[in-house]
Amino acid sequence: MMAASLLRRDKKATAAHLKADLKRTDNSAALRQIHELLDDVLNPEKPATDTEALDWCKCLIAGGEAFEEFCKTVRSYDNATLCGLVWTANFVAYRCRTCGISPCMSLCAECFNNGDHTSHDFNMFRSQAGGACDCGDSNVMRESGFCRRHRLRTGENIPSIPRDLLMMSELVLPRFILSVIQYLRDGYTEADSSTERDLQKVLQQLEPQISFLEELTKMGGAMRTVLTKILTNQQTFKELSMGQADNLFAKKNYEKYLAALRNSGLVSVEDKAQSTGEAGAEGGADALLGSAAPGSPDESSKEEDQDAGQSVGKRKRVKLSSSTKDLSIIECLKHKCFLEELLFWTIKYEFPQKKVTFLLNMLPDQDYKITFTKTFVQHYAFIMKTLMKSHESDTMSNRIVHISVQLFSNEELARHVTEECQLLDIMVTVLLYMMESCLIKSELQDEENSRHVVVNCSEALLKNNTYWPLVSDFINILSHQSVAKKFLEDHSLLMLWMSFVSFFQGMNLNKRELNEHVEFESQTYYAAFAAELEACAQPMWGLLTHCKVKETQEYTKTVVRYCLETLQIWFDAISFNDEPLPNQVTFHLPLHRYYAMFLSKAVKCQGLDLDSLLPDQEMLMKIMVHPLQIQACLSEIHSNMWVRNGLQIKGQAMTYVQSHFCNSMIDPDIYLLQVCASRLDPDYFISSVFERFKVVDLLTMASQHQNAVLDSEQERPMLEGALTFLVILTSLRIHLGMTDDEILRAEMVSQLCMNDRTHSSLLDLIPENPNPKSGIVPGSCSFEEMLSAVADFKAPVFEPGGSMQQGMYTPKAEVWENEFDPIMVVLRTVYRRDVQSAMDRYSAFLKQSGIHTGNPWPPYKERTPLHPCYKGLIKLLHCKTLHIVIFTLLYKIWMDHQNMSEHVLCMVLYLIELGLDNQVQDNKEDEEPCIEEHCHDSWFPGTNLISNLHHVINFVRVRVPETAPEVKREAPPSTSSEATSYGQNSRRLSANWRENLREAQVFSLVAERRRKFQEIINRSSSEASLVVRPKSSSTRWVPPGTPPQLVTEILEIRESMLSLLVKLHQKLSSKQNSLSESWLDNMDTSRHAHGDGITAIERILTKAATRSCQIKRSIQDICGKVCPPVPPKKNSPTDKKAMDKEERRQRARERQQKLLAEFASRQKSFMETAMDVESPETEAGMDLGTSEVLESEVLYDCVICGQSGPSTEDRPTGLVVLLQASSVLGHRCKNAEAKNLPTSDEERIYSADTCAVAHDVRLSLLQRFFKDSSCLQSVSIGWDGGVYVQTCGHTLHIDCHKSYMESLRNDQVLQGFSVDKGEFTCPLCRQFANSVLPCRPGRSSEAGAWHTPTNKKTIVLIKEVEALQDKLGLFPMESNLSKEMELVIKDIKNTTQKKYMDYGKNPGSPDNDFLFMYSLARTNLELELVYRGGNLCCGGASAAAKRSCLNQLFHVLAMHMRLYSIDSAYNPWTKLTQFTQSRETDGFDEERPEVPMLFRDVPSLLIIFVLTMPQPLRKEHFTCVVKMLYNLQFIQALAALSSKLRPEERQAWCSTGAAKKARANADTSFEALLGHVISELSKCDSLYAANTEDIMLSSSVWSPQSVEFSLQQYCLPFLRLACLLQHHLYGDNLTGCLEQEEFSSLAMCLGLTPAASVASNPVNSASCLEWAVGAFDLVTQWCGEVKRLPQVQAEQALTLLVQDPQWAPPRLLQLPDNYNIIFQYYHRKSCTVCKKVPKDPALCLVCGAFVCLKGVCCKQQGICECVLHSQHCGAATGIFLLINASVIIIIRGHRFCLWGSVYLDAHGEEDRDLRRGKPLFLCEERYRVLEQQWVSHTFDHINKRWGPHYNGL
Repeated sequence: MMAASLLRRDKKATAAHLKADLKRTDNSAALRQIHELLDDVLNPEKPATDTEALDWCKCLIAGGEAFEEFCKTVRSYDNATLCGLVWTANFVAYRCRTCGISPCMSLCAECFNNGDHTSHDFNMFRSQAGGACDCGDSNVMRESGFCRRHRLRTGENIPSIPRDLLMMSELVLPRFILSVIQYLRDGYTEADSSTERDLQKVLQQLEPQISFLEELTKMGGAMRTVLTKILTNQQTFKELSMGQADNLFAKKNYEKYLAALRNSGLVSVEDKAQSTGEAGAEGGADALLGSAAPGSPDESSKEEDQDAGQSVGKRKRVKLSSSTKDLSIIECLKHKCFLEELLFWTIKYEFPQKKVTFLLNMLPDQDYKITFTKTFVQHYAFIMKTLMKSHESDTMSNRIVHISVQLFSNEELARHVTEECQLLDIMVTVLLYMMESCLIKSELQDEENSRHVVVNCSEALLKNNTYWPLVSDFINILSHQSVAKKFLEDHSLLMLWMSFVSFFQGMNLNKRELNEHVEFESQTYYAAFAAELEACAQPMWGLLTHCKVKETQEYTKTVVRYCLETLQIWFDAISFNDEPLPNQVTFHLPLHRYYAMFLSKAVKCQGLDLDSLLPDQEMLMKIMVHPLQIQACLSEIHSNMWVRNGLQIKGQAMTYVQSHFCNSMIDPDIYLLQVCASRLDPDYFISSVFERFKVVDLLTMASQHQNAVLDSEQERPMLEGALTFLVILTSLRIHLGMTDDEILRAEMVSQLCMNDRTHSSLLDLIPENPNPKSGIVPGSCSFEEMLSAVADFKAPVFEPGGSMQQGMYTPKAEVWENEFDPIMVVLRTVYRRDVQSAMDRYSAFLKQSGIHTGNPWPPYKERTPLHPCYKGLIKLLHCKTLHIVIFTLLYKIWMDHQNMSEHVLCMVLYLIELGLDNQVQDNKEDEEPCIEEHCHDSWFPGTNLISNLHHVINFVRVRVPETAPEVKREAPPSTSSEATSYGQNSRRLSANWRENLREAQVFSLVAERRRKFQEIINRSSSEASLVVRPKSSSTRWVPPGTPPQLVTEILEIRESMLSLLVKLHQKLSSKQNSLSESWLDNMDTSRHAHGDGITAIERILTKAATRSCQIKRSIQDICGKVCPPVPPKKNSPTDKKAMDKEERRQRARERQQKLLAEFASRQKSFMETAMDVESPETEAGMDLGTSEVLESEVLYDCVICGQSGPSTEDRPTGLVVLLQASSVLGHRCKNAEAKNLPTSDEERIYSADTCAVAHDVRLSLLQRFFKDSSCLQSVSIGWDGGVYVQTCGHTLHIDCHKSYMESLRNDQVLQGFSVDKGEFTCPLCRQFANSVLPCRPGRSSEAGAWHTPTNKKTIVLIKEVEALQDKLGLFPMESNLSKEMELVIKDIKNTTQKKYMDYGKNPGSPDNDFLFMYSLARTNLELELVYRGGNLCCGGASAAAKRSCLNQLFHVLAMHMRLYSIDSAYNPWTKLTQFTQSRETDGFDEERPEVPMLFRDVPSLLIIFVLTMPQPLRKEHFTCVVKMLYNLQFIQALAALSSKLRPEERQAWCSTGAAKKARANADTSFEALLGHVISELSKCDSLYAANTEDIMLSSSVWSPQSVEFSLQQYCLPFLRLACLLQHHLYGDNLTGCLEQEEFSSLAMCLGLTPAASVASNPVNSASCLEWAVGAFDLVTQWCGEVKRLPQVQAEQALTLLVQDPQWAPPRLLQLPDNYNIIFQYYHRKSCTVCKKVPKDPALCLVCGAFVCLKGVCCKQQGICECVLHSQHCGAATGIFLLINASVIIIIRGHRFCLWGSVYLDAHGEEDRDLRRGKPLFLCEERYRVLEQQWVSHTFDHINKRWGPHYNGL
């Protein structure tokens, strides 16, 4: 009808027309028209992919103007003060802890860079879940951190929006949103396996619509307000959502929605049946939480009934709580507006990214934010269900958190929702419900009847961390004080939470395997640790942060009360009495830990009295059991008693103490044990410890005993474990009075003592919780301040091998001296080796500072005083049981019983010393030591350590096996009647008389303590005795074979603890009377802090003596009886054995030392002979070209067969060489400054000025005009892709090498090289190599002859040279040597790519080969010059010269070059030395001319001459060649110079020259020659005219000095090359010189000037000339060749004439100092090839190319872009900086390696993958090392970790 007619019209016109109609006052017709039009356009039955509808909407909304214009207009009314930019995963954002209020605060790059964050604690990070920019939101960050744009409250000055601008939007958008929702309803199908893809399909079809909505949100505040109105208006929703009565489709569509709602709430099929019947009143009701128990309603519960199904499903679940509130989250989800339904579908479709972004983009609108948060909370339970069912739970988790973190980080909002929507109730209930789905019965204690349930750690829910988003939200809202207080005030919630925590109590139970190794090692333990940390500990720390002040006492009391209640429930559920089951352990006791941490907080911060929070003794005894079990099991695990449980049990023991877990696990456990120990009877506690550690049987005076539970090799580590635990327990003060600063300091010191640490690893290793590292707690020390107080920074250094160090922190000397605390180290080490490492470092420090040279013992450290509440802990050190144990152990160590160790003694002494330092307050017992009636034990009179120390014990009764030596002993000798009577009595008398005898025995003592304690707790003694006798326990392991019977024996002891200490001192110092009577008087206490056991004993005796005079007297008495101790007879053989053993050990040690020393010297001498790659200082032992070597026949050592001999034709020897193509020379520029890396679009790098390009241009120019064969002899190639040959200097027989290669080929384990490509490592020095260069057999007889000069005239020599050149190369005899030489040439050709070899017109021609060969020599010479710094000033053999094998290489090349003879007609030699007639008339016109002499490259000619003459060449001939070529080079220099002069200058020089010509020595005067050259070249038409413009600009005037300097500079490159060549061929030494003298030094070395003249005056360049024929004629001839070139244009002729041979050394690009500059420009830059932003962008550091690493987009012929570029730019060597990782990778041929990073943070550390995101700065030293390795081609040798890249980089 009417709509149809509208549809046909032009969209824009229609829209404009409708808009005009709407503006009228009576607009009902227009409204109707629009609605009809929209009905038609947005008909939901059309397919979603139809774009027509979208176009109509755009036009209508814009009301007739273009949509882009409309957007602009709306944007101009944007009043938003927040940034709110939403990003998705992998986006790079920033977080500034200095500006953040919430820890989740984040900023987009733009806002960050526009704000001022200098010197703030910020970092860059890659978003994992996505996020949004918080700039402008003062709830989340401080205003000082806002960027410039959001700092000005932009809202104020923006004009209000005209009503009619958005009028159309208000009409069109509701319909549009409805249509989106209808599509979503329509597309949704209930999930079964096949529909996974369909959901994606629906979403893909809707992509444009949702993108359109997203676009609208970006139009700014005005449009967002409109959208908010539409999304939250309930009326509109009611009208539109149901569909009109007559529209069938809409009705059906609505039904689908209801059905989807109905299906959502149910967990599983069995619950469905129970719930649907009783679901709410309406059809749309949704049993939201399926079967969960109480929770809380949301708003709509008022209309719904609340008796929905309370059933508990089919699993064995526990009823969650008997909470009085009859709440229920089983409430229908009733949607009242578009927003709610949109969110519902977002969840249903598992949070598609686009919809999430749309919902988040709206958040800057405040009204929307509040409504949306409420809606989100209302759907929370539903989200959890969808998450549990989802297959893609990871992605979904990220998207959920992406949303929730934006809502819950805002305290205002969180509080509002908590109050209005019961957020906390919902969260706790949802978490409970979630965990309920995976509960199993706990098997702790009583497997059959346990009523306790725990989560099953192997379920996906825990294994995949599916609970993470919900827990993270919960932690997030608890960080707000107002919300946390609400939580702590709500008791029913706390109870619910405790029952949640108890699900984790005792999870992942380990049972010790006793028989065979467990079959399958499950790795679920990590899930358990993660769950406890995230779900229990993190919320606990969150709550604790709000319980810091007195005012919050009540909260703490409540939590403690509920903890105790829940613990009691737990003990009942597992029916626990007082003995744990042996051989099982769980590391998870979150209830204990909650209790412990709240107790600690209460005492430390809130001033509560500890006793008011503690339960009765019986409960304490129960509480103590499980944490103690864990400590004992740790010791068992380290004693290898759990080895049959596999590695995972070790993993658990390590995770339990690991830095991220320790403060939520081991610390609370130890604190709880300390609390129990301070309140329980100390004897009971100590005996429990030894029993739990299973070492009671060991604590006997007898030398032999039976242990029913431990094997003998486990006894020692278990005893050490028990003692170490007691030391930790009594000396650790983390929760007992240390301030937070002291804790931080102690943690830091202990980590630094184990190893030097980088800043980041230190941050990571120090537990977070007492001191959060981010956000500084007022009044406490910051991490950085503390670090600088305890540690010194060691800057990153290089080791010569090239391995790179990071910046490290190392403890200051005073820290080692005063603060090193071995106890803290033991507590914090994950690996036992770290304790050893700390001790080694400590002893190294003592040695270095001269404090102590021996093997030190762990130092004793004074402790901070105990908090008064915990004074009871000291009673442990003053209780008889401990003293009996100490006495027994001292005695056993003195008597050398088995299974004692230094560590045991060390810990025993530590305990004594702790006891001396911590005295019990009430000293009643000191006054009347023996009258205390309850001291009926026969061992010690009282409990005070000081009085017990000197108490002598005479006899002890022991139970020993019949076989023990004690049994054989007779009764004590009858000299002392007292003694005999004692002995006899004890056999006769019954046990009741024990008190009268001074004898006792530890077992009965344990039993007695226990019994006493049971009586306290009013239990029947019969039950107690059962509990006590461990013997009766059936689970004990009985050793095979019946054990010998136990007999009671009496031992005579007559020692006190003091006397034993003195005797041990003698034993340790192995002197009989080590302590004289008077030693106490002259004791110097200060030197006792560090030392070994002797020092420790002296320190203890001194302390004891100062504490009591009685002890001082006793010590003097004991020391006075100097008589050596006579141990009972039976022990003498073992003592003797021990002495022998000691001696034998000593001897073995000496032998070992000797061997080691010998080995070290051998190694040293090897290192000196082997050539070390990187140390220029050590001279080559095998410099293969020195004169001494050539005296007699050269001998080579084969490093494979070890034989030494000459290289022969039949059995040639070869040098191990590495051939590699190199373009380093080609990358040289004229300018010595490195080029800058471009970091903006304006900057570019031009490569036209490089050496390679210049040579290419020159060659192609020559080839345009001259004869090809002549061109190919006039320049060198190999600047790009030349082959560099280097050796490690080791030689081998070529046949040995072949068999070595075979063995490598058969060896399966190949290290990063490819044998098929001929690669191997040198058998001696393991350097990488890929070929063998045959050595020429040494003909030593001739050596002397051709080395000595003869005084022939130059003319004669010239003739001889000519004759030598005409000698044709004889083909060498076919021999092994010649074959090898051909093979190596083949290898060399294969090393580089074809394009770098074929420069001739017809590839593969002899001329081409010829060019390649001599260029190879040129490349190697030039490269050596580059390593020497580009000149020969330093002389000597450089490191590079050591690696050079030019001598051998020359012989191989010469042999090949002799095969090409030079046609005498074209021989350049004749043109150099004779005046030839011009051959213009010879009819050669049609053929191209030869290259004129002035255009030829002189060094190339030198190499050609040397290589084509018979080898070895006499030195005088070589000198002759050099002289003739120097003449040419000099004239070239003059020609080049003349072109730089101005015309008038040229005129002047010409006339000066003419004047000089007449003189005698005119041919060695540069003025004369220059004048001649100018006049000759001026005859060329316009040659000089070609560049007049350039010359006119330069204002400098040429003086004779500047001309001389210029000529020398021009000739120097040639002289250097010639000199180097001479050095390699004849072994002449290179003498060093100053830079300004280099010319004269080289001229002398080459014999161009007589040696005498140098001293008197500096050599001038012309004086070196020596002409064979008339100089001026020759010059005329050479210039004439240039004149006769009609077809060459003047400009080109000039270019060819001026060849500047000087190049600056090669450099990598100059990088900016701050890495952020590179990162910001390149990480979003598009690739030039594929135009996309690469996933892994990389930069070539040689030429600055931007490439895609691993990108499939830029692959060519299966080769990725980085590899391609490395071939093109560096002849298969590439150096790339990976932008997203800040590291450098090296590609070398088919291999690659990670080199490391040249950017370090402020602490000298790399940040690979930018994980930490701290600012990075260029480390110049590292970059220089990288450049140096590139220039010297040593990547292969220095970097060790190479792998193949398979062209995939």
